[in-house]
Amino acid sequence: MAQGRDRFRGSFPALITPMTENGDIDEAAMRRFVDWQIEQGSNGLVAVGTTGESPTLDHGEHKAVVELVIEQAKGRVPVIAGTGSNSTAEAIDLTRHAEAAGADAALVVVPYYNKPTQAGLYAHFRAVAEATALPVFIYNVPGRTVADIANETIVRLVRDCPNIIGIKDATGALDRVSLLRLELGEDFVQLSGEDGTALGFNAHGGVGCISVTANVAPALCAEFQAATLAGDFQKARALQDRLMPLHRAMFVETSPGPVKYAVSLLGFCSPHARLPMVEIAESSKKAVEAAMRHAGILD
Repeated sequence: MAQGRDRFRGSFPALITPMTENGDIDEAAMRRFVDWQIEQGSNGLVAVGTTGESPTLDHGEHKAVVELVIEQAKGRVPVIAGTGSNSTAEAIDLTRHAEAAGADAALVVVPYYNKPTQAGLYAHFRAVAEATALPVFIYNVPGRTVADIANETIVRLVRDCPNIIGIKDATGALDRVSLLRLELGEDFVQLSGEDGTALGFNAHGGVGCISVTANVAPALCAEFQAATLAGDFQKARALQDRLMPLHRAMFVETSPGPVKYAVSLLGFCSPHARLPMVEIAESSKKAVEAAMRHAGILD
């Protein structure tokens, strides 16, 4: 299992879901975008996470996008499918579909809105893990879910469920990385879910990032991750300085508004996102453009 876990290292863009102006999924743009991400050096792909607008895709669309990304990737890089829900039954259904479609792992978000207890979170993730043979990543993002899965609950789950192999941690609490590493060892795959703190995250023992910024700057993000994993933090800091304004600009308004606008400037798709997400303000567009110029990815 440890050897298989080595596949989940480096830069994994949390892919946008390109859409046409009338709100349909733009399949041709998605295929071009997947190819470009791989050509630019992304180490893997994450389909239909928050950045992929999972809250506003219906289940049929969700499954279709997962299938499309897996098909287009053609095994060149691992594909992690977002399969979480605040309903355990729905999460199990989406995870089983991802397994049947050929995903390499499932990313299962902490249930949102209904705010389960730690006992409820344990029961939820155990039920999902036991329903699949896929490797499972816990996704902890309390800024969106309200609930925060405690390190103690994660440790218990990993010890009871062999296929829970890692976490996407978007808490920003960097000490949690070291604390989990001390409990679970180096084989537990810790991926940052927050671009701006990924430098410190990897210094604590993280091995990669599920990244919003990598949608826009995949080569730079992959180079940054490679530098940290090689222990070259001087090079990583230099890349961080190029990328930091872009990390901030991707959240100048609620994601995925800014990142979809940025990708539209690269010519891959329209900036359209589904309601209740709307086009970002002109001031936000200027901030995104300035950050892209600072990173050297926009003339």
